[in-house]
Amino acid sequence: MILEAAMLQVKPGQGEAFEQAFREASGIISSMKGYIGHELQRCMEVPNKYLLLVKWETLEDHTEGFRQSESYARWKGLLHHYYDPFPVVEHFEKVTLPGTS
Repeated sequence: MILEAAMLQVKPGQGEAFEQAFREASGIISSMKGYIGHELQRCMEVPNKYLLLVKWETLEDHTEGFRQSESYARWKGLLHHYYDPFPVVEHFEKVTLPGTS
């Protein structure tokens, strides 16, 4: 499993509209092959800042399966105009430590 993480800075005054659009976009991403789950967190200290976390089975499920799909074009149309600046998306893998699973 990999974790996609993106810090989203939404344009001032657009938070409510962004959240509504994200609710619709959630149905798009959750239908993709390799999708495991996602969550959107709103920052308590910085207005209009969000953290998006998405779990995928493989990196390719996100970078190729989702990003190169027609579904991604719909996702992009719903959400990308809210961001300023455009977010950096990073991928993480779990580090196994002694005594953890």
